[in-house]
Amino acid sequence: MSELKTPDAQHELPTSVSLRGTAGRALRRALWSCLLSGGLWGALVAGAAAPEAVQQRDGQHDFDWDIGSWKVHMKRLLHPLTGSTSWVEYAGTDVVRKVWDGRANLGEVELEGAAGHLEFLTLRLYNPQSHQWSMNISNSAAGTLGAPAVGTFEGGRGEFYDQEAYNGKTILVRFEVSVLTPTSCRFEQSFSVDGGKSWELNLVVDETLQTDEPSRTS
Repeated sequence: MSELKTPDAQHELPTSVSLRGTAGRALRRALWSCLLSGGLWGALVAGAAAPEAVQQRDGQHDFDWDIGSWKVHMKRLLHPLTGSTSWVEYAGTDVVRKVWDGRANLGEVELEGAAGHLEFLTLRLYNPQSHQWSMNISNSAAGTLGAPAVGTFEGGRGEFYDQEAYNGKTILVRFEVSVLTPTSCRFEQSFSVDGGKSWELNLVVDETLQTDEPSRTS
């Protein structure tokens, strides 16, 4: 009979019930809080506007400034990637015509210098899907197009890159275009043998727009 401690048992039971009630209320509050938070978050997500797709700039007229007849001065490094510092110079003309209402252009370059006569054909093509230009060059001696350099032109400056083999090495080629004034521009070509960590300049072309522009078309 000593084990039956009725007063203590009666005292403990309400305490135990009280604890369970407090825990239940806390749990219910936590559940409601989660539900409300989830509902609020869902409403916020549902009401949030979908992010707008980034609209890329239409660059199909990037090279309209280049259409016309240009006076050309070119410097070329004779033996790139050999440590050479011997340059040769040429002078001549570059006649650039618009094709496909500006989405392409064709240039005919003729140069004379101490190292001989050079003729080049340049073809630029605009890709409306990638919003990039490709620059393709051929010379009259080879009669084939080289690997295209691909890139963009904006704000008076453009950079174009390609990878090709040169004297048994795989190199990167960078072609830079800069508009200096409304009537002058510069083209530079550089080679890299270390993946673009360093570059050797091997071609500089300065062009001046002629006052008479017989080849300029709309």
